[in-house]
Amino acid sequence: MVVISTTMGITQIKHAKFQIGQVVKHRLFPFRGVIFDVDPEFANTEEWYQSIPEDVRPRRDQPFYHLLAENAESEYIAYVSEQNLLPDNSGEPLRHPQIKDLFEKVENGFYKVKAQHAH
Repeated sequence: MVVISTTMGITQIKHAKFQIGQVVKHRLFPFRGVIFDVDPEFANTEEWYQSIPEDVRPRRDQPFYHLLAENAESEYIAYVSEQNLLPDNSGEPLRHPQIKDLFEKVENGFYKVKAQHAH
């Protein structure tokens, strides 16, 4: 997946390792989710970034993914760096309640983005 970043008038093309609709899991923590958006590089608040312990804080200059995520206890939205994600090949369906709002059935391990209807 190609993502484009423009900083100070300079356009950069970056390649994201994962795609919208792909199910991924965190490299260190026990959660997984489906990608619903990609930022070409870190685009959250400085406060959020500084809240990550320095010894595991990811680089800013890589794609960051928005996930409909879940762990054993709950469902939530996660924002995760590319370096901390791995493909989830378990084939297990996700239970996040917002999946039905954005995606259709699973095809080849990917959720299919719902077609947008013009109003």
